[in-house]
Amino acid sequence: MEIGVLVILLCACAYSLIAKRLSSTVISAPMFFIFVGFCISYFNILAVQESEEVLYIIAEVALIVLLFLDASQVNLKHLKAENILPIRMLLIGLPLAILLGTLVGMFLLPNWSLALIALAAAILSPTDAALSQAVISNKLVPESERQALSVESGLNDGLALPIILFFSSFLAMHESVSITYSDWFLLGGSQVFIGAFAGGIIGWGSGRLFLFVVSNKLTSTIYEGIAVLALTGIAYLTADLLGGNGFISAFIAGLTFGNMVKGRCKFIYEFTESDAQMLVWAAFTTIGIGLLPKAIEQLTLPVAGYILISLFIVRPVAIYISLIGSKTKPITRLFMGWFGPRGLATALFALLVSHQILPEHSQAILVVAINAVWISTLLHGLSAAFLAQKYGKMMNKNSQ
Repeated sequence: MEIGVLVILLCACAYSLIAKRLSSTVISAPMFFIFVGFCISYFNILAVQESEEVLYIIAEVALIVLLFLDASQVNLKHLKAENILPIRMLLIGLPLAILLGTLVGMFLLPNWSLALIALAAAILSPTDAALSQAVISNKLVPESERQALSVESGLNDGLALPIILFFSSFLAMHESVSITYSDWFLLGGSQVFIGAFAGGIIGWGSGRLFLFVVSNKLTSTIYEGIAVLALTGIAYLTADLLGGNGFISAFIAGLTFGNMVKGRCKFIYEFTESDAQMLVWAAFTTIGIGLLPKAIEQLTLPVAGYILISLFIVRPVAIYISLIGSKTKPITRLFMGWFGPRGLATALFALLVSHQILPEHSQAILVVAINAVWISTLLHGLSAAFLAQKYGKMMNKNSQ
């Protein structure tokens, strides 16, 4: 046990010391840490008993915090006024990707139920900005494209969550003869509505309180961070106690709180850039240890084909269509369609819904999701720096 933990800490220390240099290469942090976790599991350096339960705890904490922080950094007024691209990608591209992914799954996975295929498509729809840092941080890439990809990845997990909850509860309903369609709609709708309502009230109230204490100098930046982290837990637990979904509550609370304080809480940005990385690294490492070996072992040709089509065709086509009429060039639509890597949200959503549906369904979802994450981590990690450089130079040359 101690040796395994020591290896993880040494790897984290080593990566941190050369992180700036690695950021300009094809080696991303998620790629590095999921590989570290896989090696630890493969060589039996650390045997995590009940690894899914351990990862579930890490997943829950990471997802609550990241949903809140990502949402709190989105300026809704600025987004609506300045950049229509992420709105199109979220409101048109995301549902279209789920629809296309479901249609593809019907052909490649004929033994799966339609609800299970739709759930898999929904889980594969959120993207991860951590896997596209080489694109988002590359100044050669026009700012509008970088901002659109960043905002989309920050919001699409929160928007995909209600859809994922509906499909997972639908699967659970089919296994219970006592639940009707009206019960399903009532249950799913109440979870979404109560979660959003609780998050909105908590985000608005805490935002007002934050502005009051800051204007009266009753607190300092040191304690603001503690309050924000506590707020994420308050939003989650309050919704859960009321019968709503805590993750939706955390997302809406962050969105409301961030737009109330309008950038005056420095902790949100500082934590996201530093301490939040530890959550991401821990999650990817644990995925590599506990879930990746079994997922690779159970990977079949139809599932691999489904994942590759989802990465190479479904997402790019959905985003391309969503950006038609936005005055973007075809090369821009293709570029933004490709850089939709599946990362932490996909893995965490799959793990979370696996606790809500029957074991045979949950394993199928985990196999798709975890394999999609490592394949996407590899493909997008290898192509990010190179394609960003090429695309940036091409766009700058055309603008001259």
